[in-house]
Amino acid sequence: MAIKQFKPTSPGRRDGSGAAFDEITKKRPERSLVESSIKRGSGRNNQGRITVRHRGGGTRPLYRIIDWKRNKPGVPAKVAAIEYDPNRTARIALLHYADGEKRYILAPNGLGVGATLMSGPTAEVRVGNSLPLANMPTGTQVHNVELTPGRGGQMVRSAGASAQLMAKEGDTALLRLPSGEMRRVRIECVATVGQVGNVDHSLIKLGKAGRTRHLGRRPQVRGSAMNPRDHPHGSGEGGAPIGMPGPKTPWGKPTLGYRTRNNKRTDKFIARRRSR
Repeated sequence: MAIKQFKPTSPGRRDGSGAAFDEITKKRPERSLVESSIKRGSGRNNQGRITVRHRGGGTRPLYRIIDWKRNKPGVPAKVAAIEYDPNRTARIALLHYADGEKRYILAPNGLGVGATLMSGPTAEVRVGNSLPLANMPTGTQVHNVELTPGRGGQMVRSAGASAQLMAKEGDTALLRLPSGEMRRVRIECVATVGQVGNVDHSLIKLGKAGRTRHLGRRPQVRGSAMNPRDHPHGSGEGGAPIGMPGPKTPWGKPTLGYRTRNNKRTDKFIARRRSR
């Protein structure tokens, strides 16, 4: 993927950049694999109260149904097109299976139109193929990794992401995730070989507030610009310091490195915490 630098035809365009879409081969989505746009709660819970701030608005794109499970073992599929998906950072690939079925998958880096993919324990260890971790050699880069066998991929799905299979110990496999965390996963869990495509996505500069609003993100006000009753960083003249040990959230909790994980049930699967 290439990054396109916009010409400075306006102040908003001056520092903006976007994707060149060189890899896209089909503009309109497959009609049978599209659902009406997802209803957005704009960060509100079932009582209508805002529980996640700074969300709302944005475009309402059609949702593309992605095959996270890859549960057609032994049936070859041909890559018919690489498409843009407005619901995620990665590109998606349209597969035409030999039995006539069509499905979308995340497009790995290096996958092209015309390639033949396979899933199942007998599949080759090749980019785009999906097979259990038990059947992969150590050192393999994978994405779309299952946490529970048969549930479908839940980890490593964003643009440019990949996990590395570090070791296989008994009935578990040790993965190094993009965050640096080392996590154990059951060895029968399925993953897709390769790195997720659209690697340069993180280099895009939106350039203006309007493009951020199109993504459904509303403005954030700095805590230091508020009154002290509204935020712990509030009050003071000019660029006053925060006046306390460490930055705080609006509710007084420590932030920037403060650990909030509380899931003792899965702590045993984490061999090493992610590096900060």
